[in-house]
Amino acid sequence: MLEERGVSANIIGLNSAMMPLGILIFSPFIPHFSKKFGAKRVASFAALSTGILIICYKTFDNLGAWFFIRLIQGMSVATLFVLSEAWIVGSSSNEHRGKIVAIYASVLSLSFGIGPAIIGWIGTDGWLPFIIGTCCIIAGVIPITLIRDVNGEVEKTSSAGILSFVPKAPMLIAAVAGFSVFDAATLSLLPVYGVENGLTQSTAAFALTALIIGNVLLQYPIGWLSDIYDTRTLLTWCAIITTALTLTVPWVISSWLLWPILVIAGATGYGVYTLSLKSLGDRFSGQELINGTAAFGAMWGLGALLGTVGGGWSMTLSSAYGLPVALACVYGLLVAGLLLRKPAS
Repeated sequence: MLEERGVSANIIGLNSAMMPLGILIFSPFIPHFSKKFGAKRVASFAALSTGILIICYKTFDNLGAWFFIRLIQGMSVATLFVLSEAWIVGSSSNEHRGKIVAIYASVLSLSFGIGPAIIGWIGTDGWLPFIIGTCCIIAGVIPITLIRDVNGEVEKTSSAGILSFVPKAPMLIAAVAGFSVFDAATLSLLPVYGVENGLTQSTAAFALTALIIGNVLLQYPIGWLSDIYDTRTLLTWCAIITTALTLTVPWVISSWLLWPILVIAGATGYGVYTLSLKSLGDRFSGQELINGTAAFGAMWGLGALLGTVGGGWSMTLSSAYGLPVALACVYGLLVAGLLLRKPAS
């Protein structure tokens, strides 16, 4: 909509950055609010707030208001992510946690794809897209009411929040940061990278689809393996495979090999987050689990900002090699950290 109104790409990018900025700003406060008011109550309020904010885009239809709305929406969305992920990983049994988290990751990715498809179908004119978005979000309040609130468990565990959690699991935090850079950079820049390197617009768009297909279809096998084998080992291998495959992209961009490489890279690249969530649930519970998912949310916000800005900067340095090499460096550093640090972290 902003592009149709002649708003520059830089301003659109800044406006888009308001949501991850909101996630980054508010994630540290979520454990405090969930402990004080109850996780179920806070999540229900966040869902209702998010739905109302979607309608606000149409009600207050100007660029200045949208900066503020998107910032606040990032805060409400962060609350939903943090608490829902804490429930998912905390409520699943140890023997099935990997598979359950993998299903969550696949559904999440699939829904991210359905949203733009709905917009492509109904367009952006009028109130309808905003009403549909609001109804989808508010419908999420229904299953929230069926969840047993973990506030009683939370009260038994004292914690200072995110800052106290980070030293307890630094490599999990690093893994989420690496994944969020990968996620944001590919979602925002992979089609652009494809066009700049000889692909048509439709083919470049399908390149992103191939990456998402790998995530949707292959997370369950990764989760299943994590219920059988050591999660940290699988996490390391996912990072290694993603590093290697991203480095091959400049050489296969015009070959049929690009498609299986993107599918597998999508599975392993996103698998880093699936395995991080699974490991978080294996090691923490109660308030510490909420602190952990809040730390994950903050790292996602930071990584999304860095991924978009850093990925764009890397492409200005080299249109052919910049983005793949930058992503390979991010996951390569994660591999080094996983190999060098003791397994306890």
